[in-house]
Amino acid sequence: MAQYLSDISVTDYQQTSIINARKDRVVENLTAAFPSTTDLPFSRAILMGSAAKGTIVRPIDDIDVLAVFSNANGAWNTYRLDSQAFLYGVRRAYNGLSTAQVGARGQAVRIFFKNGGHVDVAPVFSHGNDVYGLPGGDGGWINTAPTVANSWFAKKHADLGYNLAPLVRLLKKWNNAHSKRLRSFHLETIAASTFRTLGSNRQSALANFFEWAPSHLNVSDPGGQSGTLSNYLSWPGREEVIQALASAADRARKANEAEARGDHDEAKRLWRIILGSSFPS
Repeated sequence: MAQYLSDISVTDYQQTSIINARKDRVVENLTAAFPSTTDLPFSRAILMGSAAKGTIVRPIDDIDVLAVFSNANGAWNTYRLDSQAFLYGVRRAYNGLSTAQVGARGQAVRIFFKNGGHVDVAPVFSHGNDVYGLPGGDGGWINTAPTVANSWFAKKHADLGYNLAPLVRLLKKWNNAHSKRLRSFHLETIAASTFRTLGSNRQSALANFFEWAPSHLNVSDPGGQSGTLSNYLSWPGREEVIQALASAADRARKANEAEARGDHDEAKRLWRIILGSSFPS
């Protein structure tokens, strides 16, 4: 399990050459397209999502960046009634530079890279107190506080002996191997809310999560803006998640029992079903 966790975690080189480099590219592009003299001045970029929390897994697919725009020249008043115009204005900045499209939910600009993967750039205005206005997909705006949520997760990670992020990386492999029913932010928040204490035994932690998680599906946005994070799940979808957790809990229990009696081949077989085909056989 320790080797598998190492295999799915980003290396220092990948952190620098892919994650940090792609964020820096966003800053360069937006600074050039929206200098301080324009009516929509770019302010700064903040690394968000799994890359910021340390829960991103290999192979690296998407990176989330919050692109904060300034109201110094009255930009908010220009776009406050039409967030789509704001979003597509940012999209046009990439014409001729990169392949880009507005994401399916109309909240971010997705920039694709020739060597694989993409960056989701979420353009926002700051409303103060770490609250940002994000295009809502319908021309309106939604409030979001991702930096507050990141700080909450970081504190949970520290309180749990820095064992939370490694566990979430394993859980993302489970989720990916079983239909990706849970959104990443939701899964991270469930995991952070499930444990009061957490040790470094990953097998035991996984088994406990699968058993306990059904009681924590209805977690709230730790940023305080988006309400209950499970609202995207339909009733059938929720039942499918609960069944998937129950199946994983049963297999994890049997895998730990097999390991305890020295049947390592059986333990690995079961963990491979739980975590996917990349788990060593």
